[in-house]
Amino acid sequence: MEKIEVRFPDGTAKSYPKGILLKNLLADSSIRGKADEIVTAKVDGVLLDLQTPLTKGGLLEWVSIASEQGMEVLRHSTSHVMAQAVQSLFPGTKLTIGPAIKEGFYYDFDFDRSFSPEDFPRIEAKMQEIIDQDLPIVRRAVLREEALRIFQERGEPYKRELIAELSDGEVTLYQQGEFIDLCRGPHLLSTGKIKAFKLTTVAGAYWRGDERNKMLQRIYGTAFPSSEALEKYLHHMEEARRRDHRKLGRELDLFSINEEAGAGLVIYHPKGALLRMILEDFEKREHLRRGYQLVIGPQILKLDLWKRSGHYDNYRDKMYFTEVEGQAYGIKPMNCLAHMLIYKSKIRSYRDLPIRYFELGTVHRHEKSGELHGLLRVRGFTQDDAHILCMPEQLNEEIQGILNLVRDVMKIFDFPYTLELSTRPQRGTIGSDEDWERATEALRLALEGSSLPYQINRGEGAFYGPKIDVKLKDALEREWQCATIQGDFAMPERFDLNYIGKDGKKHRPAMIHRVILGAMERFIGVLTEHYAGAFPTWLAPVQVILLTVTDPQIPYGEMIFQKLITAGIRTEKDFRNEKLGLKIREAEIQKIPYMVVLGEKEVKQNLVAPRARSGKTLRPMRIEEFIQRIKEECSIGGEAYS
Repeated sequence: MEKIEVRFPDGTAKSYPKGILLKNLLADSSIRGKADEIVTAKVDGVLLDLQTPLTKGGLLEWVSIASEQGMEVLRHSTSHVMAQAVQSLFPGTKLTIGPAIKEGFYYDFDFDRSFSPEDFPRIEAKMQEIIDQDLPIVRRAVLREEALRIFQERGEPYKRELIAELSDGEVTLYQQGEFIDLCRGPHLLSTGKIKAFKLTTVAGAYWRGDERNKMLQRIYGTAFPSSEALEKYLHHMEEARRRDHRKLGRELDLFSINEEAGAGLVIYHPKGALLRMILEDFEKREHLRRGYQLVIGPQILKLDLWKRSGHYDNYRDKMYFTEVEGQAYGIKPMNCLAHMLIYKSKIRSYRDLPIRYFELGTVHRHEKSGELHGLLRVRGFTQDDAHILCMPEQLNEEIQGILNLVRDVMKIFDFPYTLELSTRPQRGTIGSDEDWERATEALRLALEGSSLPYQINRGEGAFYGPKIDVKLKDALEREWQCATIQGDFAMPERFDLNYIGKDGKKHRPAMIHRVILGAMERFIGVLTEHYAGAFPTWLAPVQVILLTVTDPQIPYGEMIFQKLITAGIRTEKDFRNEKLGLKIREAEIQKIPYMVVLGEKEVKQNLVAPRARSGKTLRPMRIEEFIQRIKEECSIGGEAYS
């Protein structure tokens, strides 16, 4: 019998019969006592089902259920159990796809009545019944024609459509009891391995994400290796709902998205506009002190420019177009074109470089309606966009400077973050291989020089260059993509940008595209959830609210109000003839940093007794002392942002 050699991470190696199933190696002494935790394995880095026959040797690494890949296997298997339960309870339901996702799983169904959360208890009970049966999850490799026949007999047109597009002569099916699904796997060995799960929500989803196709019903759920882990996650989700920026946006009167205006288009209310202005002023000051120049580009540019840049070929599905006097224009989805035209407006010398252009530029992108989500995914937004044009030998220093800016800004907002180097996509790019290699190496060297840890995110670069992606973590440890740093040699070539070098000859500059906060709308949404609407004093749209106990205190309140606003403190007043308790409760909902109740005692003593948002009442003090306290609280890096 032919043998294969399997190597283990501890350096040992053993011979096994060719074709042995991976699960038959679980008794190996190298994982004694842990076999129940193993859900799949990697052989030479390739993830394989435990039911896979080994046809060649290699390095074998077991994958635990508690690992990221192990959790994907658990959740994918749970999605199949959910699909089995749904088909059992609702005959005639047609299956589409049901993958694992970051925090759970979903399955898309075609059924003639709408599912709702009221159906979840029945579905969950049926799922538990299937789990209690501990049904083996059997992997079957069949010929493509056989798979088509099976799903034809089962009345599954979506599965047949998927199979018809496969080029492989053999496909894999997974079966548990009477349930059969088309799937590459891997999966758990049996349904009994699922210990804790919960269905969470239901939503609509177009088949294959195309709004021209039929609307399906997507049921979401999650699964964990233990009930304790599930309970922790559900608590986390409840906290996320409490912090939902859409809910807080209404309560704090920050913004609205009105269907009369258009989906994905944000309307800022006075407090939201003020919040955004504070952020924008902060950004302008931070950029000016770092040598950036403020610029402003137009909202539309001629279509010929978008064709020259490559946006038309690679990005036009996301763009809006219009026509003026017979001339085609593109509404800008990015700000880089105008910045290159500014650079090109006169001759540049090596002595001028680097040049750093900064713009709070509003752009528009055609996002699908099903992907829009509050401030986090919109069609019109403003980026804190900058483009740096420099000599290639200046790239490292410039990228390091941007990384330092990211570090300083994220520290102010109390955001930890991680870094990823996103490399060239497989298709749809511009620029030569040499350009991509130079840009990627420049980003890599800057990351290495910063001593910051980073991961490689293969194939996720922009169409014109590789990038460093900054993933920040909020108070609930959720990751958000905000800052990016993109290296680019292609655009300067396409727009014939140059500078006069020391040798008196023309040379091609390098270009860096970068954002720090990213889209202002998205960042405000993330920030609102991060702080649960309780913005720090320097950032709060309203820093102080004045409340009178009775009408006789109104003249004193007006005097205090004038002193506060003259000092630049953002202040509101509530001098209504209402019960004080009601006014206090309404002020608490607004999450204003300081509440000042003005009664007869405060008027007589010519003092104020501020109450902090935390509930702590400060000692009585003169208004000038209170103003100074707020200004000190709003000092960031020596700059006052009150």
